[in-house]
Amino acid sequence: MRLMEIKPGARVAVAGAGAFGSTIALVLAEAGFAVRHFDSARLGANASGVAAGMLAPAAEAVFDPAAAAHLDLLRRARDLWPALAARIGVSLHREGLRVEGRSDWVDEVAARFQALGLTFRRDAGGLTSDEDWRLDARSTLAALRTAALAHGASLQERALEARDIPHFAMTVIATGAAGGDLAPELAFLSPIKGQILRAAGGLSEGPILRGQGVYVCPARDPAIGATMEAGRSDLEVDWRALEPLKAAALALRPDLGQPMTAEVGIRAATPDGLPLVGPSQTPGVFLAVGARRNGWLLAPLVADLVAAYLTGKDPGPDAARFEARRFSRPDDTE
Repeated sequence: MRLMEIKPGARVAVAGAGAFGSTIALVLAEAGFAVRHFDSARLGANASGVAAGMLAPAAEAVFDPAAAAHLDLLRRARDLWPALAARIGVSLHREGLRVEGRSDWVDEVAARFQALGLTFRRDAGGLTSDEDWRLDARSTLAALRTAALAHGASLQERALEARDIPHFAMTVIATGAAGGDLAPELAFLSPIKGQILRAAGGLSEGPILRGQGVYVCPARDPAIGATMEAGRSDLEVDWRALEPLKAAALALRPDLGQPMTAEVGIRAATPDGLPLVGPSQTPGVFLAVGARRNGWLLAPLVADLVAAYLTGKDPGPDAARFEARRFSRPDDTE
């Protein structure tokens, strides 16, 4: 499916300033559209800002059964990041993934790597893979915004409303779990509450560390995560849910700094775990929502798909996997 081409210079609204919305705003501004970027929240005060910023196709495919079938797509998305990072001036950390834990569990993980055709190195303490990278989420959001504004985008510090849509040639909805009244397909999204811990130091560099039921992402304040609480959309910290993460992280690295702080973000997920990317049934509306926990990893691929649709180009083979109306009843689609 492709959209009728929208002429360069046309007014395009982008709703949402997470990884998807921020990257889409930049790519569309680079393509010559007059982009108005809508978001009412403080920069980084969303699930993308709370996230650890992992670009981790291997870990996703190995530890999440829903992602295993999409390893090829996740790798292609990761490989788009070096060019985007260079354009906006951010660093990618490419130290890979380190898996540690009980030997029988590491054996199971190694078998999953082998089944997926992923290369790794095994030693007495665990295994290492070069597949997975990471970035700093909040500084990358800031860099994306700065670059979009430099290319002529403008910022509207409020939520986009349905009454705004007729004033634009196209409106791109990238609002995560919010904005349910803007397109009928958003009814197929379900919220997932994700809680993450931040340690006061202890693992500032090196590979992403993965243990049984936990990851530790290196940073000045290492990220420990994350809960996946399906159906919850409250932003209250629940320390009972975080205690198992804390215990598992300290078992891996007892020197993680304390006290630990907690952050909460609400993700949006589709029934099959892949985002909705494509034209809505609502005229003038385009969807790019429902990344589950792969918003950062998929952001450049999704932004390129959106730009291809809106400029009348072939969106390529990945478009069918993301088709925005795939959960609608047959009589709801054109």
